[in-house]
Amino acid sequence: MDKIRKAPIIRHDIYCNVCGRKITVEHGIMKEDVFEAAKEWGYFSKYDLEVHKFNICEDCYDQLISSFKIPIQKIHKREAL
Repeated sequence: MDKIRKAPIIRHDIYCNVCGRKITVEHGIMKEDVFEAAKEWGYFSKYDLEVHKFNICEDCYDQLISSFKIPIQKIHKREAL
């Protein structure tokens, strides 16, 4: 039997860590997408064994990647899982 994946229910407010804008959530479902990042730092860094998490809205993401010296790699998908 195929399982239907449901959108995760958001139980807290989400903000862009760059501009501070609150991400639109209606009835527990995000109405816009964000770039979510999580980095678990290992040894030999100044952040040994810390986990850093943040969200970036699409406008701030566009601004960030436009500053890259090497462009991002884009892979187009036909469907979302």
